[in-house]
Amino acid sequence: MPLQPHQRTKLDNADDAVFYDYPRLVTHVDSGFIQQLTDVYREYLQPNSHVLDLMSSWVSHLPDELQLGKVVGHGLNAEELAKNPRLESFFVQNLNQDPKLTYPDQTFDAVLIAVSVQYLQYPEAIFSEICRVLKPDGVVITSFSNRMFYQKAIQAWREGTDDQHVQLVQSYIRSVEGLSDPIVISNQTPQSTLLSWMGLGGGDPFFAIIARRTSTATAG
Repeated sequence: MPLQPHQRTKLDNADDAVFYDYPRLVTHVDSGFIQQLTDVYREYLQPNSHVLDLMSSWVSHLPDELQLGKVVGHGLNAEELAKNPRLESFFVQNLNQDPKLTYPDQTFDAVLIAVSVQYLQYPEAIFSEICRVLKPDGVVITSFSNRMFYQKAIQAWREGTDDQHVQLVQSYIRSVEGLSDPIVISNQTPQSTLLSWMGLGGGDPFFAIIARRTSTATAG
């Protein structure tokens, strides 16, 4: 198991649904991050794909010109999700209490998690479910920066560096039989890291971890 029990703990142990009870109609990353994420989606998502956007919000990072099939959103605040123009439908579910997705096996061509993986207390179970609902060769794209609601992020994330966050998400994916070895896309270089340490960074760090459901995956 990638995480030990103490690594799953949060500073705020109250029900997540209470924390997200009111809408936060703000962007949680800068415009540079959003553009890089949209570019990744443009590269990896195919036209007419069925997409599940887990832990979504009122903002869509999908390319405007990309014509998709159904796009289903998930989150903890219905008002936020209702404002997302790309969602055909959405559902509210606390994945830390119930990680089981209600969709049949091999429903989606892509599953997205944008700037929210740090809040998952049982990510192994979530990624297992992601693998189950993906079609063969379907893609999962997990993106994140260094921002978070500190009190709601798990200990393993709060205490980790950017590099350790990358390794952590890779370990979630590698814990699931049926997902390919993940690849990493990042805007971070030794120079940008040094500038960040000096307080001269040019924007939010960008990380995307990408894997596919392999043809040898078995149903969950």
